[in-house]
Amino acid sequence: MSRIRVLVGTRKGAFILTSDGKREHWSISDPHFAGWEIYHLKGSPAEPDRLFASQTSGWFGQMIQRSEDGGKTWEPVGNQFNYDGVPGTHQWYDGTQHPWEFKRVWHLEPSPTDPDTVYAGAEDAALFKTTNGGRTWQELPGVRSAKGHLWQPGAGGMCLHTIVLDPRRPERVFIAISAAGVFRTDDAGLTWRPINRGLRSPYELPDPDAQVGHCVHRIAIHPSRPEVLFMQKHWDVMRSDDAGETWHEISGNLPSDFGFPIDVHANEPETIYVVPIKSDSEHFPPDGKLRVYRSRTGGNEWQALTNGLPQRDCYVNVLRDAMAVDSLDPCGVYFGTTGGQVYASADSGDTWNPIARDLPAVLSVEVQTFP
Repeated sequence: MSRIRVLVGTRKGAFILTSDGKREHWSISDPHFAGWEIYHLKGSPAEPDRLFASQTSGWFGQMIQRSEDGGKTWEPVGNQFNYDGVPGTHQWYDGTQHPWEFKRVWHLEPSPTDPDTVYAGAEDAALFKTTNGGRTWQELPGVRSAKGHLWQPGAGGMCLHTIVLDPRRPERVFIAISAAGVFRTDDAGLTWRPINRGLRSPYELPDPDAQVGHCVHRIAIHPSRPEVLFMQKHWDVMRSDDAGETWHEISGNLPSDFGFPIDVHANEPETIYVVPIKSDSEHFPPDGKLRVYRSRTGGNEWQALTNGLPQRDCYVNVLRDAMAVDSLDPCGVYFGTTGGQVYASADSGDTWNPIARDLPAVLSVEVQTFP
């Protein structure tokens, strides 16, 4: 029978949840790296028992950890993240120029085919890559050459938080940066360009044709259609059918088009999930009701999924990296909250159950499916 492993990063450690393919009963590990912020935890598709974790602390800095046995044991690997050449400056909150400063790794994206190759998205926004399993990291400086001097941090900082690898074209990579926008390379990271046409940010960017400066919260694709991208923006849920060249809004009948995560059903490329939050100043569900919204038509028409989720007095948030899907049929959907709950659906979102209730605030959720 199939197995599922859910990798959860929190404000106070990492947790690994496991179940069989029925996804009815779950085991929860003791905390790994207890007391440390784990911004992201992800396994290698090429070697699923090889896991990478971004461990960070305001006291002790950044550490990348690697496991070769599915999280039973860990070892620290390379921890030098140096900007290439003279980093220069970017805009600060007040519009002045500010030097680039490395703070932490927000996201780790292993290669689908090579267990030694991993991308790392950092704050201040930059993209790093290892080809030796994390022992050493090199920046891909072309990212910051894409009008980086105009980038300005959002409320949560200036982080490169999303990395999407095109499964059909290995030389194509998409990234998203808060608060700069979406960027794409077609030459394996040598050069990059903004792909933000159609995005509107009237309160932050009076120029409707601004190439950078848009606060993108998350992007997602389905592997069978990598030219179709879905986006949860600071405001607006968006879609592109031409690999990011143009975007159009698909918020439709959502109660709020503000939110953080967005994901795509593993077996239905037109089925997408979001978690609306009331506003950019009130990071909790509208009306205190925790609802995942699903569109089976690629956007515009949305259905509230509430069965098993709290529908009163719920004021948690779901962060950008805290939703994932498994590849079973029916597809499983998982998300974690800032209240420490992890919810799972074994039927594509129709019903939900809390598989963990009392963890620290959840920062990231990833899922591995084993045959």
